[in-house]
Amino acid sequence: MSTTTQLVRPIDRYFASYSDDHRNTLNQRIHVVAVPAILWSVVALLWCLPPLITWFQNGIWAAFAMFGAWCFYNRLSRPLGIGMLVMFFVFGCLCRLLEAEVGLQNLLWLGIGVFVVAWIAQFVGHKYEGRKPSFLTDLTYLLIGPAWVLAKLYRRMGWRY
Repeated sequence: MSTTTQLVRPIDRYFASYSDDHRNTLNQRIHVVAVPAILWSVVALLWCLPPLITWFQNGIWAAFAMFGAWCFYNRLSRPLGIGMLVMFFVFGCLCRLLEAEVGLQNLLWLGIGVFVVAWIAQFVGHKYEGRKPSFLTDLTYLLIGPAWVLAKLYRRMGWRY
């Protein structure tokens, strides 16, 4: 291989494609808020599913899903994998706290409400931008969105992803 050839990591290809659909500043700002909100709401909704086996507690399905997603992120980028692990830990703690404070039923309704409002915001951002959401091309971009937002934070802090 020649020294002028650079290897492009899969995460960089995903981010380049995702960024093409998110050029507008307003749409990017909406995504920075709405994407983590959607991710939390999915965790909360999974948290509310009954465990089915008495050995497990509420949250087991969310834990399985977060672990699977974390494996995906960690494989693409170890630094982003660590950041997503921290984010998932915080989301899990938040769900446990909310379950204890407001009850599982209210956590479910809160998760549904956040999910709906955040998705409406996303589609408003894309309408304003004039481009369709990336996940309509490839469902993998549903997982890329949170990593893209986290990578924006990493760049702002001067960290490599």
